[in-house]
Amino acid sequence: MKSLLARAPGVLPPLRAFGTRWWERLAPVRSMAARIWGVLTPLGRGLLALTLLALASSIRLGWAEMSVIALAGLLLMAGSTLFLFGRTRLRIELQVEPQRVTVGEAVSGELAVTNLAGRPMLPVTIELPVDADHVIEFGVPALKSHGTYAEPFVVPTHRRGVVEVGPATSVRGDPVGILRRDHAWTHVTEVFVHPKVVQLDPLGAGLMRDLEGKTSENVSPSDLAFHALREYTPGDDLRHVHWRSTARHGKLLVRQFLDTRRSHLNAIVDANLDAYRSEEDYETAISVAASLMVRAILDDYDATFLSGPHATTRGTGRAALDACARAVPGRERLVSVAAQGNRLAPDTSIAVFITGPGTEFLELQRSAAQFPIEVTRVAVRVDGTAEPGLRKAEAFPVLTLGRLDQLPGLLRWGLS
Repeated sequence: MKSLLARAPGVLPPLRAFGTRWWERLAPVRSMAARIWGVLTPLGRGLLALTLLALASSIRLGWAEMSVIALAGLLLMAGSTLFLFGRTRLRIELQVEPQRVTVGEAVSGELAVTNLAGRPMLPVTIELPVDADHVIEFGVPALKSHGTYAEPFVVPTHRRGVVEVGPATSVRGDPVGILRRDHAWTHVTEVFVHPKVVQLDPLGAGLMRDLEGKTSENVSPSDLAFHALREYTPGDDLRHVHWRSTARHGKLLVRQFLDTRRSHLNAIVDANLDAYRSEEDYETAISVAASLMVRAILDDYDATFLSGPHATTRGTGRAALDACARAVPGRERLVSVAAQGNRLAPDTSIAVFITGPGTEFLELQRSAAQFPIEVTRVAVRVDGTAEPGLRKAEAFPVLTLGRLDQLPGLLRWGLS
């Protein structure tokens, strides 16, 4: 035993190399087996297992009945393979318009199939997945050479999200459903179903100074928009002394400015469904964020949106609404998402935290603490069973709304 163990380290590498060589030589066989297994439907795999079991039983036990079952299975599978022979030359064009809509708006599409072969084509079935749980089947009739068949279809848009249309796949198989061969002809087309939004009043000036910012009414000792002169006080920057006016009046005068501000809205949606009473409340929360993003972009502000792992910042209105459409529920905590929002947009001037009644006020405070104290922070609770209201604690307004149309009034009240 000791001698075998001593020789084992020298024996294992040749054995491993031998096994690797044979595994590589069997690659064509493995590829063929994978292709055969791929064309078998669940019914076909069950029939194959039954045929092999019957064949083994007939050989081992000599049962004539099992021989008949095995023969019938082999004949049935052999006959099914005849339906897979032949090549289909098609051109399939998929058109979907428009590709961006709001919930409930109509989206129509058209599937056009052209026979590119030099001979007539037999009828074929085309399957078109529309979202993960819906497949449209098109029965394309026999087409002459270079003939075209077109059929319209409708994309469901009753829920917010991204609807994946395609790929259009031709299906060849036997009538029994034992074998099936698919071929994809088109790519996946994404249809963005944006959430509903409401029109909001302008959000007001922000906090971050910027050359391209808007002038506010707040006086500043140093900025870009010159406003007036005033007397020097200890602590003023001597670089802002207006020497010509000082010489004329005989006392130190310094420049006074108006702040120029570039606002940045940060809308953070709690993706944890445990925070809401229902999934509809989560959808309302996404609509609240989308309404804020649209208003911010109309006001020429920078905007950031976060919900779980989905985030976008400083994008166009289309990109912001696309991000809202992609958002899905998750398990991320609101505090961690708020910290990510501060890292993603450190120049945030207005941070809005949107959640449900299941989030404790302490959690909201911890989320708000992820941003600097000079940032305007507002929380919005979405509760479909509650009356609209406003609660303020330490200059941290918490708005409660049950419907999206209550947002404009509450936000005007909360930001005043």
